[in-house]
Amino acid sequence: MVKLVADSTCDLSQEIIDQYKVGIAPLSINIDGKTYRDRIDITADTFFAKIAEYKMHPTTAMPSPAAFIEIFEEAYACGYDEILCICMSSKTSGSYQSAMIAMQYFSEEHKGETYKIHVVDSTCMSHGSGWLVIKSARLLEKGASFEEVVSYNEFHKRNVKHFLSVDDLDNLVRSGRLRYGSALIGKIMKVKPIMTMKQGEGAIVSKERGRKAVLNHYINAFKARVDLVETDFVIVGYTSDKLYAENLVHLIEDEAGYKGEIIVLQMGVAVGTHVGLGGLSFYFLEKPHLKDGLLINNIHKIHKMKENFDK
Repeated sequence: MVKLVADSTCDLSQEIIDQYKVGIAPLSINIDGKTYRDRIDITADTFFAKIAEYKMHPTTAMPSPAAFIEIFEEAYACGYDEILCICMSSKTSGSYQSAMIAMQYFSEEHKGETYKIHVVDSTCMSHGSGWLVIKSARLLEKGASFEEVVSYNEFHKRNVKHFLSVDDLDNLVRSGRLRYGSALIGKIMKVKPIMTMKQGEGAIVSKERGRKAVLNHYINAFKARVDLVETDFVIVGYTSDKLYAENLVHLIEDEAGYKGEIIVLQMGVAVGTHVGLGGLSFYFLEKPHLKDGLLINNIHKIHKMKENFDK
């Protein structure tokens, strides 16, 4: 049996986590001197409702190796002999490193026993890694093997397209994603930056004036980039304004003519500390870009992994 594991920044709903029995390693959030475990000690609704009351900007910390070890051990004890752990980008957090340490420790403790563990550096954030978790679960339901699901993740992870826009530019300044001068100009001009992930790191790809322009950017980019063969579902994410997300859903259906499943999910506390109020995100699988060499590199990687599995 295959156990899926992720850190809490995958931002999946509890319903999805329960449906696919996903093990979640929580990040920690420090708010005014008190530490909370993401999803356990504090919920997104509570966090966003009180965000204006916090005296200091909240900070986050990666899950400890012990958090992953506990999940691995519990899964193994319950009969899961194959574990696939999907972590947020290693360039944005130490979650992947913690999971790798946990895997090494687990291997030392279970020498000679039969099991498989693979940790994916998703190069994604938030519902980007969540997209991979859901896709992995559905592939397993259809009868895919552990090796096939691992290969899917390693092949497609860089093609999970991220779009994120924010209302509160101050959060981007605090997280180092935007200079103070740019944020000040952005506020005056009512500019909303749109971010994506490039090589595992956040990058601003556009600055739009107003929410309508943001929605138009999302739809135009979706129509130009989406891989309709592989994208059987998309994810729309939001922090505090669900109506904003629902507006995007209508445009995806009506203007883009998308007939697949649209999943609307709220961003969690760990991600929300950097995004703030009014955040809107969009995730789908885009067409591979041969020109940047990523597709070729991933093909070589998959062939090498297959050779290792066949030994």
